[in-house]
Amino acid sequence: MNCQDCEDEIDLGRWSLGYRLCLFCGEQYAQMERESWTVIQEYTKGNYQFVTADAAKQTLRQTNPKELRT
Repeated sequence: MNCQDCEDEIDLGRWSLGYRLCLFCGEQYAQMERESWTVIQEYTKGNYQFVTADAAKQTLRQTNPKELRT
């Protein structure tokens, strides 16, 4: 049971949980994924909302209180 990226050995418990990357490679992959995320506050005092890079432009336009919604 080796890591898909670096071929290091993966712990049996980690492998049984479905992880196919070692801790080091998994952390690098997670950091790259988190770089494309953002959290915004809906309206002035609204809830926090998770936004991906694909939906950011439309979502930010809709949450602007001075922007007319169409």
